Amino acid sequence: MTTHEAVSEALADPRIQKDKKYWTAFENGEIPADWPLISWIINENMLSKDGEDHSRLRKLVSKAFTPRRVEMLREGVVGIVESLLDDLEKAAGESGDGVVDLRAVVSQPLPLTVISELFGVDEETRPKLHGPVGVFFDQSVTPEQAMATFFELWGVLTELVAAKRAEPGDDLTTALIAARDAEDGLTEDELIWNLVLFISAGYETTMNLISNAVRALTSHRDQLDLVMEGKVEWSKAIEEVLRWDPPGQYVPMRYTTEDVELAGVPVPKGEPLLLGYASANRDDARYGPTSEEFDITREDSSHLAFSHGRHYCLGASLARMEVNEVLPRLFERFPGLDVAVDDTELVPVPSIISSGVEALPVRLR
Repeated sequence: MTTHEAVSEALADPRIQKDKKYWTAFENGEIPADWPLISWIINENMLSKDGEDHSRLRKLVSKAFTPRRVEMLREGVVGIVESLLDDLEKAAGESGDGVVDLRAVVSQPLPLTVISELFGVDEETRPKLHGPVGVFFDQSVTPEQAMATFFELWGVLTELVAAKRAEPGDDLTTALIAARDAEDGLTEDELIWNLVLFISAGYETTMNLISNAVRALTSHRDQLDLVMEGKVEWSKAIEEVLRWDPPGQYVPMRYTTEDVELAGVPVPKGEPLLLGYASANRDDARYGPTSEEFDITREDSSHLAFSHGRHYCLGASLARMEVNEVLPRLFERFPGLDVAVDDTELVPVPSIISSGVEALPVRLR
């Protein structure tokens, strides 16, 4: 589904669900175990649940992402941002030509540090998550690599759970373990699967959003000037980035539980739907003839970057807060910052799910 109308209807229609049991081909054994997106289908986290199961899993962590709780995290995020910008300046100075990879030094460690602290992941364990999480979103790897990496990630998170059972802390992993051990219906597999979801989605998407925002603003200097001069709020500029170049392109899958019609197109029962959030956000029928243009002054900057309805992204407020703290500080310290290579030289991440680049070399000024 690629149009705004079709995606919006699919998100709102109760006849379209997330549980794989509704996919006829999967239930009939037609989908091979080494299918590249299989881990997005067989998971047991709230991304693939409906109804009471979905509500039960969502309720366990929803309190951690309330506006009040996110605001409590702001001071710590600001400290992390300032430290990373110091690292960025130091790395640029040591590079010889003033060029440094913004993705490696700022975009990746900021959300990884924040989500790790939320879930009680110690500094020694954090690097073990980066590689496997990246592969989780990568459709260029072989089935064997994907399976091996999945088990690697599962192993790291199993060790995390064991460590938190032995020494509980004031973190979300401990809270999920308490819910599991209180026998409220959270299974051991659900516990690990939800950690996979929260930690991977909570950092991968924000990492790409930061880099996408820097690319968008530095390639539209007139609009960056509007923000720097205080004529447009940073929050409004970030919403336009989310519309124009969202960090998530697709999220597999949803399924029709009966024959439906979406945007005038009949879809049979038991079919999988891949919703195109990025294309929906640039749909001429929704945003008019300027839909392909990056314009932070546009009147309607609404978007589907965080989905919509019952599966709306729980971490949306946290992601917005992180990006709203890092971008102003980045450009206040380095107002002439620019991407150091032509846009055609940037390598896209090999994924239909994520939208971003593998490295973002910038020159600090």
